Amino acid sequence: MAERIHTTDTTCPYCGVGCGVSVNGAGDSVTGMANHPANQGRLCVKGASLHETLDHHNRLLYPEVDGAVVDWDSALDEVTHRLRDTVAEYGPDSVACYGSGQLLTEDYYVANKLMKGFVGSAHMDTNSRLCMASAVAGYKRAFGGDSVPGCYEDLDSAELLVLVGSNAAWTHPVLYQRMVAAKKARPDTRVVVIDPRRTATCDLADLHLPLRPGADGLLFNGLLAWLGRHGHLDRDYIRDHTRGFEDALARAEADSGSLASLAQRCDLPEEDIETFFNWFAGRPRTVTFYSQGINQSATGTDKCNTIINCHLATGRVGKTGASPFSITGQPNAMGGREVGGLANQLAAHMDFAPEDVDRVKRFWNAANMVSEPGLKAVELFQAVASGRIKFIWILSTNPVVSLPEADRVRDALRRCPTVVVSECMADTDTVRLADIKLPARTWGEKNGTVTNSERCISRQRPFLEAPGEARSDWWALAQVGRRLGYAEAFDWRHPAQVFAEHAALSGFENDGRRAFDISGLATLDQAGYDALAPVRWPVNRQWPQGRRRLFGDGRFTTDDGRARFVAVTARLPEGEPRPGEMIMNTGRIRDQWHTMTRTGKARRLLQHIGEPFVALHPEDARRHRIGDGQLASVENRHGAIVMRARVTADQRPGELFVPMHWSSPFSARARMGALVQATTDPLSGQPESKVSRVRVAPCAVRWQGFLITRERRGDPRCFYWSYSPLPRGHLFELAGRDDPDRARRRLAALISGPGDADDLHWLDMQDPYIGHFRQAAVRDGRLMGALFIHPKGDLPGRDWLIEMLQRNALEDTERRALLSGEAPDGAAESGPVVCACFQVGEPAIRARIEAGDRSVEALGKSLRCGTNCGSCIPELKHILAG
Repeated sequence: MAERIHTTDTTCPYCGVGCGVSVNGAGDSVTGMANHPANQGRLCVKGASLHETLDHHNRLLYPEVDGAVVDWDSALDEVTHRLRDTVAEYGPDSVACYGSGQLLTEDYYVANKLMKGFVGSAHMDTNSRLCMASAVAGYKRAFGGDSVPGCYEDLDSAELLVLVGSNAAWTHPVLYQRMVAAKKARPDTRVVVIDPRRTATCDLADLHLPLRPGADGLLFNGLLAWLGRHGHLDRDYIRDHTRGFEDALARAEADSGSLASLAQRCDLPEEDIETFFNWFAGRPRTVTFYSQGINQSATGTDKCNTIINCHLATGRVGKTGASPFSITGQPNAMGGREVGGLANQLAAHMDFAPEDVDRVKRFWNAANMVSEPGLKAVELFQAVASGRIKFIWILSTNPVVSLPEADRVRDALRRCPTVVVSECMADTDTVRLADIKLPARTWGEKNGTVTNSERCISRQRPFLEAPGEARSDWWALAQVGRRLGYAEAFDWRHPAQVFAEHAALSGFENDGRRAFDISGLATLDQAGYDALAPVRWPVNRQWPQGRRRLFGDGRFTTDDGRARFVAVTARLPEGEPRPGEMIMNTGRIRDQWHTMTRTGKARRLLQHIGEPFVALHPEDARRHRIGDGQLASVENRHGAIVMRARVTADQRPGELFVPMHWSSPFSARARMGALVQATTDPLSGQPESKVSRVRVAPCAVRWQGFLITRERRGDPRCFYWSYSPLPRGHLFELAGRDDPDRARRRLAALISGPGDADDLHWLDMQDPYIGHFRQAAVRDGRLMGALFIHPKGDLPGRDWLIEMLQRNALEDTERRALLSGEAPDGAAESGPVVCACFQVGEPAIRARIEAGDRSVEALGKSLRCGTNCGSCIPELKHILAG
């Protein structure tokens, strides 16, 4: 690994909280920045594990063209040649670019300028379309621009926190712990969680509303109508600062009906709805904190506006402790929105109005400025499938896993004449389909800025030399722009110059109608850029130090300065499930991120949940004859996946939950995107990812097992496998439908590489009659691998064998115990890890409970669990209660 330099303050590359992190000079420790406004020193386990993902294993290190390693000049010449030829033959409409909230703002800016100003294609979209496009559309309809009005400090002072479609305890743990601290400081604060599932976030809730999937808009329409009927409106605010209230109220009243009718349609107890409504009415400092459960819907924009309507009706926008707050999923989803990362946007929060097109064209001196919006993500890849798109450049994302109907996306890219992929990892589902691979820098190597969910711009500072020939994405994009003949427009030598241009554009002919304005940063030189402290936009003459909240004065960025109510008739998801069908919900788990390309490298991030799973209610498990821990298939007309069943009453009957993370390098068949239908919101283009109709069934297998090995020599060829990294090796969980003995011979070959067979000493225990096999391979006194297979899955734990894999030499007693899979001294397995931060397993926790630690605080004192990021506290409470 490259030598690291002094301690560096930078940012975390994961969720939209945008935490500041400090990396020590040795690069083996990451801590939260105490003075960063986003996290104030806190970090979740993903952030605290960042240094564990910095090795160069599986990195894409050199450019490749059609499978051959080439130098950068050759690769960029080939990209330019194919791009130019495609435009010449089919026109600019045949070219597309697909980016990511993992890109830095500078990368995003150059990509948009290249595509929309000089290639002449508006087909530049981003995976942020999958997570926050509905929130963008909702804000723009209501406020006149894509502007989050509140800030994280509002969580500290709110009297009521309403979390809608957000499992913040797992997806935004630092902010969740801020909520926990706020409620502890002010016990009268009320917390309402609105989510069909009972998630870890419900641990904080005074009231959980497990509503019917997709009924959120109906519930908030009911709230608006109830506020009107009971005299809880801020009539002065409505009169002075808004338009459209009467239409919105009339529509909400007609839509929601009586409280009893609303309760029936939402599938909630009437008294619980009334409690929520009363709390909302009586607590002026209200933050409604909403995320993917709202946005990822065919009616996501309308749902966002029903929430905003309730805040406008009570004057709760941009005030201390009071705002509708959309929390983004990715670290730079907001930065991408600032530079026009969505196909229906231009840079600097401008749209495709003729005056905006002209303004951007003049600022860029653009040769081929687009004038109409491009294709949004789902329709963009449908255009690849139909042959309309002939050339696509994919940057820092994995659409073959994350997009709806992912199998069709995979097939579309296979047929596309030119697929260029810029990526830091050598093996992802999408990289496997690339004609041209461009090695990108990753966290620790990237230099630029990101903007988090509260509009805070932070510096992403590098502290590592990039390995191989990895380069910045903005640089590669700019090089293609120069090769196309636009050297002057792409003549940057440092990301500070890109940022300065971006900042200047934000203030160009900005009369205050665009809230996004960071023109106060346009004169930063490289030293000033390097020293830039976190700051919330706008940053301009009026707000030289930035601004915490927007719209607190009641003035919005609409034509007349008034906010708009949006009249909404809520629509439930179309059609009821057919007999035998269930509703599949998707989302994140606590310790993983997106498609695991980076977090999947850290062993401790797979110790809490190490296999893909499908969660279902006990009633459904009985009906479908699926046992807890059994393999189950989930399928529909779009695809099929196989996962481990988790039976839990946290699910509503008739509904499933499947995590989004597992991709082909980590499991045989767990890409949940294959099952999500490509139904989208007509305004935002965001797909409906929370309500997919599926069928579930038990999977019959002839054997189950696991494989532990020092080297990863390919993937197991069996019906089911999932993969986890080990400190000095690899772990596969296995199951098959073939003959166990034949499977044993095939899988044992993954332990011994070419030429190794003569050097290995095999320990063997077999019962071919029942299909029970145990094998271990030893070389020079070290364990090289172990394979255990049993027809009923009767297998020992993995912990001791994993520990033996780390040993440089085995004791005789340990060697003799290998085939038992258990420590010779009878030491117990550490069991499932509950606290990933401090590696505390469930058996240790239960032992301390039996010894008298009967509270989370007591367990924290004795074992340290729950004392860092706090994500495990709900699970600790569950164990204590059980």
